[in-house]
Amino acid sequence: MITEKTVCVTGASGFIAAHVVKQLLEKGYKVKGTVRSLKDRSKYLYLDNLHGAGENLELVEADLLKEGSFDEAVKNCEYVVHTASPYIIDVKDSQKDLVDPAVKGTLNVLRSCSNVASIKRVILTSSFAAITDDPANDKVFSEEDWNEKSNLNRNPYYYSKKMAEKAGWDFINEQNTSFDLVTINPGMVIGPSLGSALNSSNKILIDMMTGGFPGIINLNWGFVDVRDVAAAHILAMENPSAKGRYLCANESLTMKDVIDYLNKGVYSHYKLPIIDLTSWFGNKLIYLFSYFQKIGTGSYLRSHIGRTIRFNNSKIKKDLGIKFISFEESIKETIPDLIYWGHLEKMSKPL
Repeated sequence: MITEKTVCVTGASGFIAAHVVKQLLEKGYKVKGTVRSLKDRSKYLYLDNLHGAGENLELVEADLLKEGSFDEAVKNCEYVVHTASPYIIDVKDSQKDLVDPAVKGTLNVLRSCSNVASIKRVILTSSFAAITDDPANDKVFSEEDWNEKSNLNRNPYYYSKKMAEKAGWDFINEQNTSFDLVTINPGMVIGPSLGSALNSSNKILIDMMTGGFPGIINLNWGFVDVRDVAAAHILAMENPSAKGRYLCANESLTMKDVIDYLNKGVYSHYKLPIIDLTSWFGNKLIYLFSYFQKIGTGSYLRSHIGRTIRFNNSKIKKDLGIKFISFEESIKETIPDLIYWGHLEKMSKPL
């Protein structure tokens, strides 16, 4: 595809955003990516080195908390992909460190967009966290569901994602904008990274392989590859009939499923958890253990231990035609990538 269309990607250096930028450049789009600061351009060499970046990538500074900060970034664009938002489970001040940047950042981007007549659509990176923080064993979640239980003390990261997406929809519904809004709600995003920073989802895999868990805990996640998440943003941007929210997750797997897979492969010699804590007693033990953790981690464990996440991803498959990368294919590339970036020690399997 060769196009003169320009797309703004906020938080361009992020795990998901960098893949969005890469795929847009490969399709011939011009991209304006926002970063916090350009004082040290070397931090973004992985973006500058992408194929097509020399001709079609422009990086500009923007601050989530500063109104008008995105005016320059969205100028002359037809689409805006807003991915910039903090992803931190444990913080000192949930309002200041999570909710304010997520909500105010979303509103600041939308306000800037409302002043640009050329913008047709904004694609917002939301999360499965905005759908629920309370996976019920007898419930199949879809785009119709909203997280109604999170707050500043219970899963504050989840709360920030819910509040940011709600703020986005409220803005669209209350303002007479020339553009519409589509949200992508990913699950547990893993996959190879374009930069050296470690994203929180991949860190869970590292913790599983380096003794970070006391045992095999009764947790599960809706996994999705980062390249599929990036593709979903672009498909939602390009498809005029795309509408509303899109739950973006492929496979629901337990920690035991992941550990079993790693044990069968070439990573069985890593410090994978051995003790099975998935029984009723194990669940109770982890529940008690959660009260000795920080607010984010503790509330996450209490709301997820022993629960099974079920979801319906038919809408994103039907509307956007996405074909998901399997968990096995994804993790085969994720683990070597973590070793490449130095996040995981390379250990030779003993003879």
